Amino acid sequence: MTPRRYRADRRAQTTDATRRRIVEATAALHAEQGIAATSMKQIAARAGVGVGTVYHHFPSYDDAILACGQHTLDTAPPPGPEIFDGARTVPERLRCLARAVFAWYARVAAFERVRCDQHLLPVLHRFVAEEEQRRLALAREALRPARMTEDRAAVAAALLDVAVLRALARAGFTTEDAADEVARVIAAALPGAPFR
Repeated sequence: MTPRRYRADRRAQTTDATRRRIVEATAALHAEQGIAATSMKQIAARAGVGVGTVYHHFPSYDDAILACGQHTLDTAPPPGPEIFDGARTVPERLRCLARAVFAWYARVAAFERVRCDQHLLPVLHRFVAEEEQRRLALAREALRPARMTEDRAAVAAALLDVAVLRALARAGFTTEDAADEVARVIAAALPGAPFR
């Protein structure tokens, strides 16, 4: 390897490490104080770089938000249809769904902030819309064997919202207990359920 090639590789590694530090600093600040309350200056201070370096990697705050969102999805992927593997009954599928969705909210603590700040930062609408679509698709899949209507899937998805988890947590439920309770409520609306 020539010295010039070595220096170019080393520079690329340093650039990648700096970018990663900036994204991780952004994620930490978002979780601590919210997205709208975070500034590029704060990101620079947390990452241990100059503000100009932050702008070099992310020309706008929207760019930093998008990179932070992608980093979050890469490190804490949202649940997918594989959560239903091995679940034989619809109530089991609902429990798998509720536990997976609520566990994801617990891992991605800043998501509630994304929801709260989306009216201030339109770039966040994309993340909220994508999460809602994923949750609805998973609710449809959980209820598919019961041939439930689209309205029932929408109700199930709404009951799996992060705000429901937070309300149950304030009432003393653990994440898993909250998920189990919500799954029971959704299952109670199934045909043949004793509490219909």
